[in-house]
Amino acid sequence: MQETNLELFPPAEPAVDIVPGRKLTAKAAALYAAPFDHFETRAVEELHLGFDGIAGDFHGGTTRRSGGREPWYPRGTEMRNERQLSLVAADELAIVAERMVLKEIKPEWIGANLLIEGVPHLSMLPAGSLMFFKGGVTIKIDVQNKPCRIAGQSIAEHVGAGDRDATALLFPREAKRLRGLVAWVEKPGTIKMGEEISVRVPEQWIYR
Repeated sequence: MQETNLELFPPAEPAVDIVPGRKLTAKAAALYAAPFDHFETRAVEELHLGFDGIAGDFHGGTTRRSGGREPWYPRGTEMRNERQLSLVAADELAIVAERMVLKEIKPEWIGANLLIEGVPHLSMLPAGSLMFFKGGVTIKIDVQNKPCRIAGQSIAEHVGAGDRDATALLFPREAKRLRGLVAWVEKPGTIKMGEEISVRVPEQWIYR
C-alpha cells in the first residue's frame, strides 16, 4: 500500500485563515500595443481583443513557446498562452524608479498593455482575479509578472544609463512584486482608454 505524503495536506485546525472575496473599482488609465517583432509597446486609444489576445501583438496568440519561466518543459515547447496581456500600475513603477535612482519608468518601455489605476498593490492581486471592463471585455489574472533583464535592458537604453548592464540587472532585483501582472482574455471585445473596470477578487485561503 502506497504511503500518503502528509506534508502535502496541512492540518485543518487551527492553521487556515480565509480572506473573503471582494470587489474593487478601477480604470484603464492608458492602453498600449506592441508591434509583432518587438516587446516594447506604443500608446493607443483602443485595444481590440480576441481569444488570442491583441491581434498582431508581440505577445498575442492562443499558444506560446515555453522559456526560462517553465523549466519543467524543454525550451520551445508549445503551451497555452496565459501571458497575452501585461498590466502595470503607475504608483508601483514610481517606487521601482525611485529604488533605481531614475526619474521615471514608462509602461511602454517594459511592454505593458494596460496601465491600471485605482487598485492598491496591483501586483499582489491573486491569480484568478477577474477584470470586467465597462465595454464588455473580461480578462483573467494569471500570475505576477516576474521582472527580467530584458525589460531592464530596455529601461537602461531609454534612460541612457552609463552602465547599461548594471541597470539591466538592477531592475529584476528592485521590481520584485512591483512589476504588475499577466492576464489572458476570457471574454473578447474592445477596451477604450479611460474605461471603468470592476475587479472581482476571489476568496483566498491563507495557511499560517
